[in-house]
Amino acid sequence: MIDLEALSSLRAVDTHGSVVAAAAELGFTPSAVSQQVKRLERQTGVPLLERVGRGVILTGHGRHLVDAGARLLGDLEEIEADLHRRADHVVGHLRLAAFSTAMRGLVAPVVHDLALRHRDLRISLVEREPWDTVALVADGRLEVGLVHTWGDVALDLPDHLVRTSVASDVADVIAHVGHPLAGRERVSPHDLVDEGWIATPEGTICRQWLSRMYDGTGRRPRIAHESMEYESHLALARARLGIALVPRLGRADLGRDLVAVPVHDPVPTRDVVAVHRRTMRSSPAVAAVVSALSR
Repeated sequence: MIDLEALSSLRAVDTHGSVVAAAAELGFTPSAVSQQVKRLERQTGVPLLERVGRGVILTGHGRHLVDAGARLLGDLEEIEADLHRRADHVVGHLRLAAFSTAMRGLVAPVVHDLALRHRDLRISLVEREPWDTVALVADGRLEVGLVHTWGDVALDLPDHLVRTSVASDVADVIAHVGHPLAGRERVSPHDLVDEGWIATPEGTICRQWLSRMYDGTGRRPRIAHESMEYESHLALARARLGIALVPRLGRADLGRDLVAVPVHDPVPTRDVVAVHRRTMRSSPAVAAVVSALSR
């Protein structure tokens, strides 16, 4: 009989490219992961890994086992979720990833409340960007992820993931109180064509939306400074180094030096979406988390 824990370790080695990285992800020692893979090789009677440089790759036998085993592990995950549903029991260890503003403005208070209501549910949190979160949930390393999509900027999800919209978030232009825009009731992209922006790096979803917002102006946003964190955007705007487009969810207090100016035509709106594997759709734990986030 194939050892399922060892099969999970082999899949982790395949995903991360080394025994050490797989061990770090699984919370085992590298020696323990190596022993599990060796036990699996003894059980199957075929080599499953081969060394390439400093890393390892799956042999043809190993690839077949991981691909076929993924279906088996998915079936077992679905069976376990359905058992918990039949017992109406919110239990287990659920790993959740979220982007930074959702972590501050949505996840922290929700998880605290869930811990009080469901004593047998343990939730571990990790902060990740949406692209990474989708990959982590898709390959089984996390159970639930929170991602965001801006307007019509698509976020592609694999077919085996389920998406649930849990919140809608609006962004405002943040400017120093001494900036000419600070006294406006609202602004449109046409009012912003000559401004210097503090923005997230090229390739991020937020940056894609900022560029899309300028459609129809005949211009592109002029990027003065780049930073991944909205907290830094506020600091740079406070230093009068440009304006920023910052969502309201999880936004720090603006203090006396900054003002938030609403934007229209279009209104910068992002959809906050929870994703999980279709095999976990019966899980009371997943349902409890998604429901709490939606509230």
